Amino acid sequence: MKRAAHDDGPECDDPRSYDLQDVKTIHRNAPLAALCEMALARGEVKLAGGGAIVAHTGPHTGRANEDKFFVDEPSSTKAICWGKVNQPIAPEHFDALNAKIHHHLKGKEVFIQDCYCGADPDLRLPVRVITETAWHSMFAHNMFIQPEGSDLADFSPGFTVIHAPSCRADPAIHGTHSETFILIHMARRLALIGGTAYAGEIKKSVFSVMNYLLPEKGILPMHCSANIGTDRDVAIFFGLSGTGKTTLSADLTRTLIGDDEHGWGPNGIFNFEGGCYAKLIRLSAQAEPQIYATTGRFGTILENVVMDEKTRMIDLDDARFTENSRGSYPLEFIPNASKTGRGGHPQSIIMLTADAFGVLPPISRLTPEQALYHFLSGYTARVAGTEKGVGDEPQATFSTCFGAPFLPLSPSVYAELFNQYIKKHQVQCWLVNTGWSGGAYGSGSRIQIAHTRAMIQAALNGALDSVPTVPHPYFGIAIPQSCPDIPAGLLDPKKAWPDPHAYDQAAENLTRLFAKNFKQYADSLSPDVIAQTIRAA
Repeated sequence: MKRAAHDDGPECDDPRSYDLQDVKTIHRNAPLAALCEMALARGEVKLAGGGAIVAHTGPHTGRANEDKFFVDEPSSTKAICWGKVNQPIAPEHFDALNAKIHHHLKGKEVFIQDCYCGADPDLRLPVRVITETAWHSMFAHNMFIQPEGSDLADFSPGFTVIHAPSCRADPAIHGTHSETFILIHMARRLALIGGTAYAGEIKKSVFSVMNYLLPEKGILPMHCSANIGTDRDVAIFFGLSGTGKTTLSADLTRTLIGDDEHGWGPNGIFNFEGGCYAKLIRLSAQAEPQIYATTGRFGTILENVVMDEKTRMIDLDDARFTENSRGSYPLEFIPNASKTGRGGHPQSIIMLTADAFGVLPPISRLTPEQALYHFLSGYTARVAGTEKGVGDEPQATFSTCFGAPFLPLSPSVYAELFNQYIKKHQVQCWLVNTGWSGGAYGSGSRIQIAHTRAMIQAALNGALDSVPTVPHPYFGIAIPQSCPDIPAGLLDPKKAWPDPHAYDQAAENLTRLFAKNFKQYADSLSPDVIAQTIRAA
């Protein structure tokens, strides 16, 4: 292989490494400050007043789910649950795009980050991220776990990600749906990303890989945040975008393990990442002080955030570019973040939903069967003003295991591991609605974050353990009749509505939506899981 000029380190001979022939310069494992300096010098980003950098991703301000494919090759074809989420692409199309990226990078500077996905040394995946921009390398530096210097000397990637946003596919030639492509080849341990500068594609491609690899080892990969209390009690938070997963797990009274991706195995839970990728739109300094503070720090990447060109002040309330503005920062920027990224088996699981129909209670206790049902359902609702393309009426959203876009295997694989672990470790599960009360979106009001925090704190510290409950009339979940620091009228959702008949209509509609969604699992779940979810529904 031809050596690249000004290579910052020795070329790795591992057969899974990417062959960077004829590139101009390789910047290998550059530190954060150097990457920031290069990104500014190359005009990729701008410096904000507080020291963070602002990057814009063009037309793609979120994940391009319709452009993600797994290569249909012999080693993985029987394992992958093919469908709308896991679309197949032929090996020859992958090879053609692989060759195109090779040609595209010829004569260019490239940036390499060697890092780990997974805080458990026995289960981590060595990942090499190769990018054509310095700020995306900075993103990889933030989001993954940095190896010790001694580990870098003989680093061998278990998976390689190539990110070339200015390289575009030709759908007529490459079998893609558009010029954008996210291709994962499990046999070759290689992912190709092109046509999109949205940095989240890098981290979520690796997350998809972990979701493929870990279940075979008996490890449950989870799209969740996690924290740990002073008594070493671990809590897991599941929730889709906009439900408060990152915000509610960043609690000054508890140590943050991680905000987005974890594994759960025989030794407990472990964070996949070394950083956070927080949603920033309308972030509040009062309600979310820890996350807000990161937006003014050197090392933070502000993605698609509006900034005044003259004053260099950022405006987190301005959604002109996207409702999905993001902040990428090292986990250590959170003052009480875990240094190990690990915890024991969880005592509590919080399933978050922003129910815009105002049907679900602000907090409710779940039986193991109900927890399995809601884990598989992965429900929330989207509303105008928080999501593009959403009309005046709320839209129910269901995402299998709270992470459908990242699950290559059958839902039954993840459901059965979840069922096994919550029963073995006697985990108490809760459903928490961070959405609307007293009516649906447009007539009711959003539940205050301070109230949600108080309810979660009561659930985690045992204050709700002996509180009498009443069953929800439609979902059967147990509603506490009282909770410290919470108005009694807030806890029962039907009593909070001025029109009980209107509530019943909304609740009947939501139960129908749940039932309709759950029909998709009829042929993929084991008889035992089906029996449990029938009892819960």
